[in-house]
Amino acid sequence: MLKKITLALMIGALSNSAFAIKALEDLRAEAETKDGWRLAKYDRRHNIKAYVKNEDGKSIRSFKVEALFDYPIDVVARLQSDVDNYKRWYFEVLESKLLKKVSDKEFIFYLVHNAPVGMADRDVVMKATIEPMTSKKPYVIIKMVSLRDYLPTQKPYERMETEDYIIKLTPQGDNQTLLESEGYIDPGAGAPSWAVNFIQGKAPYTNMMGMRRMMAMPQYQDKKAPITFTFFE
Repeated sequence: MLKKITLALMIGALSNSAFAIKALEDLRAEAETKDGWRLAKYDRRHNIKAYVKNEDGKSIRSFKVEALFDYPIDVVARLQSDVDNYKRWYFEVLESKLLKKVSDKEFIFYLVHNAPVGMADRDVVMKATIEPMTSKKPYVIIKMVSLRDYLPTQKPYERMETEDYIIKLTPQGDNQTLLESEGYIDPGAGAPSWAVNFIQGKAPYTNMMGMRRMMAMPQYQDKKAPITFTFFE
């Protein structure tokens, strides 16, 4: 009996020690962030870091996320081009559809966001502008800007006030891609800032996990499959 109690105490001590080490590492990572960014989520297993930042004069925080995917950049590009399937991985998106292909480097699309209980769902029209990777610029930039007045309000939805962010895709060798994204989202229409800030800390990480899941699908890994827009020049 005494041996069992001693063993249980040892296991508990080791578990507490491991927890303390992890907490210390997280605090150290948070302390090392710059420019006001605070680490909100660090998933070492999947190589994802999510950050939030308080902005002067605003009650809603900005977000930033970094994810290292074990897939080449063309796989990520195919997924980013497949607008109609954003709803399969984008956090709490009920509907996604391509509205207009402006050019091979620009497109306009529509999203419907599922809002918490007691609030109207939100919709948004987005314009994506791609700055392709070149021999002199070894990364892709995608600028996402919300177009509040592009379409009339679609009842029963409330139009998002702001949904703006930038995505940077950088190859890491032949079989990995670093995704970095930073932006600001304001649902408007009286959405409480505490609820929005909670989502800002959760949604970017959830999106990265959703992208990882989708990129494992054959249609995105097929190198013969065309990429709808120009990501590489």
